Amino acid sequence: MTIRWFDTLPSTQDLIHRLAGEGAAAGAAVAARVQTAGRGSRGRGWESPLGGLWLSVLCRPPGDAGVEVLSLRAALAVAGAVEACVTGVHLGIKWPNDLMLGTRKVGGILCEARWQGNDLGWIAIGVGLNLSNPLSPAIEELAVALRTVARDVTPEAIAEPVAEAVAAAGERQGPLTSGELAAFGERDVLRGRRLVAPVPGIAIGVAPDGALLVGEAGGRITPVRSGGVVPAAE
Repeated sequence: MTIRWFDTLPSTQDLIHRLAGEGAAAGAAVAARVQTAGRGSRGRGWESPLGGLWLSVLCRPPGDAGVEVLSLRAALAVAGAVEACVTGVHLGIKWPNDLMLGTRKVGGILCEARWQGNDLGWIAIGVGLNLSNPLSPAIEELAVALRTVARDVTPEAIAEPVAEAVAAAGERQGPLTSGELAAFGERDVLRGRRLVAPVPGIAIGVAPDGALLVGEAGGRITPVRSGGVVPAAE
């Protein structure tokens, strides 16, 4: 896979969307050493200084079956690709799109679909991974960089395998398979934890359609498909 590298971009996501609109093929990938206007989920900004991996991949799935689980599918793919490159690392996943190193966030996935009428045109999958980049005081209590366990890891060393894994995930259709559900269960950092939002209860896993399953009082299980997750203080 060929990745187009840039020293600085406002956003790799924006460039992938532009290239997609110009007819770029599935698997096109761009990476920036620095992003000046990176973004995360729900419109939040994403700090993207030198030393991290800031990457976007263009996917053109044959249909929209599976769009709702793509962030989880991509997170599984990225976690596996990173672990294959970096010995001794285990990444968890916090529903729906956070990559975790221990109890802190080391990266995230951002899936943005573009529609052409009623048909899916393409999906830009963004990956942000803290590697050797500095973390600002505003996020350092909640975030972590991979350098804490893998001092010599570089964006260039892992970009291609990560991009290839994301591209493959983007081609898959349908709900999460039993194998994917089992793989997610091994990385699920919320499982068994008490939540206060978006629904009070105990996180018990995810459904094939990607919904977070929350066990409430009385035995009711509620599927949650949106909203920020707030675990109870431990």
